[in-house]
Amino acid sequence: VQLQASGGGLVQAGGSLRLSCAASGGILDIDVMGWYRQAPGKERELVATIDSSLSTTYADSVKGRYTISRDNAKNTVDLQMNSLKPEDTAVYVCKAKRLRSYDRKGFVSTKDYWGQGTLVTVSS
Repeated sequence: VQLQASGGGLVQAGGSLRLSCAASGGILDIDVMGWYRQAPGKERELVATIDSSLSTTYADSVKGRYTISRDNAKNTVDLQMNSLKPEDTAVYVCKAKRLRSYDRKGFVSTKDYWGQGTLVTVSS
């Protein structure tokens, strides 16, 4: 199983970016998908989550500015980020929680998976 994130970059304050994360590799289903971020010198924090019924949660710091969405059929999760602020600068990482997949022996396993980070830099 792999999670591949994309969409980071440099943007001016007030601008927008869209992050995408695609999970692949013998996946049956994924319970919760989400985005976390880690700014320099800070601990990783939860940004937003979305479960298989499309219920969402957001960190207070991004409510009203970020929108998380997912495509259950494609095993993808997106994060639309609007009205970006310099304090949003961080490495953003996607996570698939309770991902069910077939292992190499054909058995079903349930694990959490992390994607690689994608850097978002917001200039003032």
